[in-house]
Amino acid sequence: MRDGARRLRAGLWIAVVVGVVAAFSPRVVVPTLPGSGSASMHAHGTAGAPLTIANGTQGAPKTAAPDTAATARQYAAMLSDVGRPPSAGAGSAVAEATAARLQSGQTEAVAEQQAGVFLPASYGPVTSAVSAVRLPARAAGSPVAPLRALHPADLLVVAPQTLPTGVLPAIRKLAGVTAVNALDAARIKVNGGYVAMLGVNPSTFREFAAKPTAKSTTLWRNVSDGGIAISYLMGHQEKLSLGGTVSAVGAQTEQLQIGGFGTVGISGVDAVVSDSVARSLGIPSANAIVISAPHARLSKLMRKVAHLLPKDASVAPLVAQAAERGLPVSAGSAGAIAISSSDGPGLTVAQTRAFLTAALSRVGLPYVWGGSGPNVFDCSGLVQWSMRQAGIVMPRVAVDQAQTGPRIPLADLEPGDLLFYHTDPTAPTYISHVAIYLGRGLMLQAPEPGENVEIVPAVFGAGFAGAVRVYPRVAAAVAGNLAG
Repeated sequence: MRDGARRLRAGLWIAVVVGVVAAFSPRVVVPTLPGSGSASMHAHGTAGAPLTIANGTQGAPKTAAPDTAATARQYAAMLSDVGRPPSAGAGSAVAEATAARLQSGQTEAVAEQQAGVFLPASYGPVTSAVSAVRLPARAAGSPVAPLRALHPADLLVVAPQTLPTGVLPAIRKLAGVTAVNALDAARIKVNGGYVAMLGVNPSTFREFAAKPTAKSTTLWRNVSDGGIAISYLMGHQEKLSLGGTVSAVGAQTEQLQIGGFGTVGISGVDAVVSDSVARSLGIPSANAIVISAPHARLSKLMRKVAHLLPKDASVAPLVAQAAERGLPVSAGSAGAIAISSSDGPGLTVAQTRAFLTAALSRVGLPYVWGGSGPNVFDCSGLVQWSMRQAGIVMPRVAVDQAQTGPRIPLADLEPGDLLFYHTDPTAPTYISHVAIYLGRGLMLQAPEPGENVEIVPAVFGAGFAGAVRVYPRVAAAVAGNLAG
């Protein structure tokens, strides 16, 4: 808690557009170079595959021989639970999940690992989770200053081109602003897929990163010398190697050596390079500003910042900020705060059934990093696509989907609620995985590369960040602010 306001990190609000950025609204748009959209991905799979429940054996098949009639009966039974009150007894969802796990012959640790929320003990303390090994310099960068302070990243300004020189000092003078940092921002094609990339001065920007990443001087030295820092999740899921290279395509193609795996803690940002590398890729120079204002009321500060910006620039919060009397939450908890029943209602029975029917129809289709359907998915892409089939507008990434409704107790968990998890040891309070609760102790998810959309016992262990009941009005507002 800081200054009486309970705050929950929500993440970078980024959208892909073609060519231009809309006039000011509470959204941030990062230019895409050299094109827009996501990489074209093609995969084949059969929707409506049989019920998939992991058996706990690593590398063993998790799907029984197809039985279309049995699968249809199982799915119909799940959908029939929609609209019924939760089973009697506090914590019944946990009890049902335990029973489902035992029935499949899993230990709790194996269930967590199968669900993709398992963090091996070998990671050790969080401060050692960032991976970086000193690499030969691609170019002689400036020396990296030691980490002197940490500044929470509260607001982000982004424009399609370089901001006027007077904007940064003017923002710095606003009441409540304690630190600002200019940087470059765009979506760049890396290894065939578009990712949000920042070009930074490592000495100054590291103070705005998540603490474990900020503390890795080796990582920032590698960035200064022409390497690229990749988020932990992208590195893990794309099976990239420390010291290996990735192809970045902008104004020209650059082969960049991976100098570290560490998440900056800003959702959607998966790559960080030096400002000199950003210029070689054609990213606009100083077209973004990160603002730290830990004691300010962000809604008021945003209006003041907006008055200082050119009309094609935008400002958005990087945290969700509750009223002083908001519900207490811990750092990294799922669930929008300071909302009331008037922000509801939740999904109707018909909407929930349509949502779950769509999600169930994707069982057996492959996970692809960044996949958003209809035939390949990552975890949040599956949720967004399935909700869209029910007419519900959702934001794109898990950390933002976690703000689409209230946090609910497990005793009240119902089919269609969303389950959120921490899976990134380099940003331990960052929500990085989402699953769909089906009832009966089961959840549906897109787990990780090499796996398919599956149904597994629900997990409520140490990596669990909370359950959220989606309010369509709130979801649409979040998606609108994030531009999806």
